[in-house]
Amino acid sequence: MSEKISLESLITENMKTYRLDQAVAELFPEYSRSRLQQWIKSGELTVDGEQWKPRQKVMGGERIVINAELQLETSWQGEAIPLNIIYEDDEILVINKPVGMVVHPAAGNREGTLLNALVHRDPGMAALPRAGIVHRLDKDTSGLMVVAKTLTAHNYLVEQLQERSVSRQYEAIAVGVMTGGGSVNAPIGRHPKQRVKMAVTDSGKEAITHYRVVERFRGHTHIRLKLETGRTHQIRVHMAHIHYPLVGDSVYAGRPKLPKGVSPGLIEGLQHFKRQALHAGKLGLKHPASKSYMEWEQEMPEDMQALIKLLKEDVEVDD
Repeated sequence: MSEKISLESLITENMKTYRLDQAVAELFPEYSRSRLQQWIKSGELTVDGEQWKPRQKVMGGERIVINAELQLETSWQGEAIPLNIIYEDDEILVINKPVGMVVHPAAGNREGTLLNALVHRDPGMAALPRAGIVHRLDKDTSGLMVVAKTLTAHNYLVEQLQERSVSRQYEAIAVGVMTGGGSVNAPIGRHPKQRVKMAVTDSGKEAITHYRVVERFRGHTHIRLKLETGRTHQIRVHMAHIHYPLVGDSVYAGRPKLPKGVSPGLIEGLQHFKRQALHAGKLGLKHPASKSYMEWEQEMPEDMQALIKLLKEDVEVDD
């Protein structure tokens, strides 16, 4: 399956001496540079009826014609999986992802993912990169995600993520009692020995996490975090790096540690909390069409609320 694209435009005088790929990126901002370069190389984008190379210089006045096909990703199978949609219009949808849902198919997780659900709900989204998914949450992290419904929206959201103008706020429960908030600026890359893990490493990519204390308990802290960057497992890696790993994080927290004299109810609650205590609670961005700032908020899921209740009760017992 495919979608036909037919577009036409003129190179303006102010683009004189631009490379072709630079000029068409300005003329057709709804498409990514990589996609436009692909069309140039395939001859689906022509200049005055001729095929050019991406780096050829334009002089102004050339007629650009695009006759291309967007191939639908046929390997993605739609599945009737219910989604908790918080907001939707013609350009975007915002969902509250549940714990346990994988975002994108991969080895060992070909079914039951958010992408499978999106393609079933709207088969046309298979024509978009990753079916419109522009950022991810880990399988066992709950909370808000934005998904693009058009190429224009997809490119605009990706640009905002690259510019770090998307606001992403998380709620988490950390092991240990923090004295105050702060920031972690430490590069993240693949763990040098355990390739399924990420780690703070000099060869990694820049990663910045800001955090502040919401409430302290006897041996734990409810924290609120904001991301500047979006590296894989960023919050989990950074909190473990500063020795305040997230409750329930089987990958980065190590063996569970319980404070002395902890109540039996809290012991049971912690032992049964089998995922990292992390929730994407607030999301803010500029809308791709209106360019106005929009923000959504979603309270913590029941398991995290119940754990915080147990932590509060444990403090009261100690008092």
